Amino acid sequence: MSETWKRRTRMVHSGTRRSQYNEVSEAIFLTQGFVYESAEAAEERFIKAGPDEFIYARYGNPTVAMFEDRIAALEGTEDAFATASGMAAVSGALTSCLRAGDHVVSARALFGSCLYVLEEVLTRFGVEVTFVDGTDLAQWQAAIRSDTKVVFFESIANPTLEVIDAAAVSRMAHAVGALVIVDNVFATPVFSNAVEQGVDVVVYSATKHIDGQGRALGGVVLGTRDFIRGTLEPYMKHTGGSMSPFTAWIMLKGLETIDLRVRAQADTALAIAEALQGHDALARAIYPGHPSHAQHDLVLREMGKGGTVLALDLKGGQEAAFRFLNALEIVVISNNLGDAKSIATHPATTTHQRLPAAQKASLGITPGLVRLSVGLEDCDDLIADITRALDAAG
Repeated sequence: MSETWKRRTRMVHSGTRRSQYNEVSEAIFLTQGFVYESAEAAEERFIKAGPDEFIYARYGNPTVAMFEDRIAALEGTEDAFATASGMAAVSGALTSCLRAGDHVVSARALFGSCLYVLEEVLTRFGVEVTFVDGTDLAQWQAAIRSDTKVVFFESIANPTLEVIDAAAVSRMAHAVGALVIVDNVFATPVFSNAVEQGVDVVVYSATKHIDGQGRALGGVVLGTRDFIRGTLEPYMKHTGGSMSPFTAWIMLKGLETIDLRVRAQADTALAIAEALQGHDALARAIYPGHPSHAQHDLVLREMGKGGTVLALDLKGGQEAAFRFLNALEIVVISNNLGDAKSIATHPATTTHQRLPAAQKASLGITPGLVRLSVGLEDCDDLIADITRALDAAG
């Protein structure tokens, strides 16, 4: 890869490994294992595999390696490890570097499964977790201790779209030697500046914008080579959370178009946010890229654009939210995001359903809140569909 290549060029060509047939599209190496020329060669590879040598698909694979190299080139990290799902990436990144007695500080506004890992899984094995309001830097400062091992947050919280000052939190964490791990899904790899802001480990659900077309589950963890190969890889390869070669091929194809797709989706999301301001059915329309967002300046500083997701809080609560959802014609009801198809989700009854009512209220997940992931449909068609559905819900 040339150091002068710009983002779109890297997303088409970085990490390419061609077989002896010199194929144009990346090859899918659908094999669980690899043949050695001799017993001595097998022994040597198990002692230390070379940079393009493979042992077993759970440990690594040429197609998976291409995806890892390409996404690392996009994010600007030394290395990456591809996983079976986004939650395999989150749980692997956290669990691989923590042990009983360690202390974690986390933002409290998180995806439901992330909360489960922190509240239920890690604490079960003796890890102490302190939750803070991620937007309040004073709470971070008070919670981070001299023995804090890891700081964790979503750069943009799911589903309320609160934005964390990644640079400020990273400085606090690094002052005590803590590792900063960030779930960066809503920021997307296209708008991410996480590494420049001081983040040590970046996690994505590749299911979202990286695939972007609803085809496969996947995840990826990005960071220094020491963390990826020294800390994370031994844990992942022995616990079985690695990505399949076919999924890696899908993700490679997704990376070829991710810059074009995500920028178009973000432009449409801003247009929708502008069109919905002041609608009678809404208590608020939340979009990080709109000037009405409380952290708009921080969003522009960290990302440059507001991403692909809005949150609409309907005045009439759950009944109005359900009327809105059921009146949509173009936007589909599902619980994914970052897809080519626009998707509406009611977090209180789906993705965050298990949370007690008081916890939902503290996080801003009201009965009327709808998460709207903007796809690649025509902008005017989406505005008409959403506006008509809001009129029906009012």
